[in-house]
Amino acid sequence: MKILKITYWVTTAVVALMMTYSAYSYLTNPVMQQGFEHLGFPDYFRVELAIAKLIGIIVLLAPVSGRIKEWAYAGFVINFISAFIAHSAVGDPISNRIAPLIFLALLLVSYVTYHKKQSTLETPTYQEKHSLA
Repeated sequence: MKILKITYWVTTAVVALMMTYSAYSYLTNPVMQQGFEHLGFPDYFRVELAIAKLIGIIVLLAPVSGRIKEWAYAGFVINFISAFIAHSAVGDPISNRIAPLIFLALLLVSYVTYHKKQSTLETPTYQEKHSLA
């Protein structure tokens, strides 16, 4: 159980830190604005995506209902897959294409360990199952 919690928190923290950094960069770094233009996206999408990432980070880290967390995970999955597709479509170097897939893998580990952690919390102990009360 301890390894499960550590794995969950480490992978979730790495994804959250990366998403925080990227959201901050989207809003403050002119190079990111040029990057969005290079990918063919309108400028407002950069701001919209930064806000969505910040909301997703809060949801992943906060003690909210599982259903809301599912939406955050889904949003980040779509984001990482879309980033891979966008960078591939414009012929960017492999390093630009592979980074979203690495973070997708970390996110999937976070997702799986989150659900395993939740199921162990919900599983009754032997005594709870067999008590007469």
